[in-house]
Amino acid sequence: MSQATLPAMSQDTIPELKPPKEKYALNPVKATMYAAALPGLGQIYNRKYWKVPIVYAGFGALGYAVSFNTTNYNKFLNAYQDFTDVIPETDSYLELLENLDPEEYDPVLYPETANPTYTGWVKTQLMNGVDYYRRYRDLSYIGIVAWYLVTIIDAHVDASLFDYDINENLRATITPLTTRPTGPWPGVTLSIVKTF
Repeated sequence: MSQATLPAMSQDTIPELKPPKEKYALNPVKATMYAAALPGLGQIYNRKYWKVPIVYAGFGALGYAVSFNTTNYNKFLNAYQDFTDVIPETDSYLELLENLDPEEYDPVLYPETANPTYTGWVKTQLMNGVDYYRRYRDLSYIGIVAWYLVTIIDAHVDASLFDYDINENLRATITPLTTRPTGPWPGVTLSIVKTF
């Protein structure tokens, strides 16, 4: 072999070293900020893409609850206001009370046949409807805020536990710990010992 071919052969036998891959690590604060900025973004940052539809399904369901309860609240409120005024043209309550005969309870449209007992009952039922739908509308708004907080907490906890090591060396045992009685009641105390 000639001298010119020896260095070329020696270069071919040296293995090429690749730089080690960086381990993907999550920052819980970053995940929390993403989730607070836009719901679902923290889950995307954590690479839990399957949670994003759940996040938006929760917001969609609660948004529908707000819409449904607000619509019915407005219906009952208008019906109550129309029933308690003395203007015959305002009769939106007739739609809600279509199964009842207005001659029995309506003192504005039928003053000579209206029964005051039925009138009071209708007034109470309309006000109960107003209170019911207002309560559940408000609870739906509270639910939206609670769901928003749950998504933020989920993103934070998920990022915090991303590289949590669960193996056979991690265990907790409960062992009795006897102590000297320092008071009038001696007893046995249990302690939890974690081994790593």
